[in-house]
Amino acid sequence: MRKVVNWMTKNIFLIGFMGSGKSSAAHCLQQMLGAEVIEMDALIAKQQKMAITEIFEKFGESYFRDLETKLLLDIQKKQGVVVSCGGGVVIRPENIEYMKKSGTVVLLAASPETVYCRVKDSKDRPVLNGHMNVEYIAGLQEKRRAMYEKAADLTVVTDDKDIETICKEIIRKVS
Repeated sequence: MRKVVNWMTKNIFLIGFMGSGKSSAAHCLQQMLGAEVIEMDALIAKQQKMAITEIFEKFGESYFRDLETKLLLDIQKKQGVVVSCGGGVVIRPENIEYMKKSGTVVLLAASPETVYCRVKDSKDRPVLNGHMNVEYIAGLQEKRRAMYEKAADLTVVTDDKDIETICKEIIRKVS
C-alpha cells in the first residue's frame, strides 16, 4: 500500500450504518494518509471504562448520545484526523453541524445483506441485540437513511469492494 502525503487540513468523518466499513476504512486511511484515527465508540468506551453495550444498559441511549456530542466538540479542535463515527451519530442534528464545521462527512453505504454478513456474529451491537436479521437491519437503515444522506458530503458504496478500493475512492472524492 503506497502512503499518500497527508494533505488534509480538514477532518474526514466516516458515517454509516454499523457494518458499513467505517472502522476498516479508518485504519486503511491511517496507513495511506499517515493520519491520526479516532474511533468514537472505542474512545467513549475507554473514557467511560465500560463497553458501549454496558453504557446503553446502565445509562441509556440518550446518555451515550451526549457523550458522542461532547466528543465531536473536542474533535473540532483537531485537523487532518480520520474519525470513525458510531452508526447513530447522525440522529442528533447538532452532531451533523459539528462534523460539517470541521471536516468532510463521508457516508459509507452497504446493503442490509452486506451489513448482516459483516455483523451477524457480533455481540457488541446493542441496537441489534435480539434483532439480528436482514429485515430488521433494512428497517433501521431506512429509518436513518434521510439523516445519513442529509449529513453526507459524499457517498461511497462498500458492497463487494475490498478496503483498499474503498479508501482510494474516498481519497479521490475528498481531494
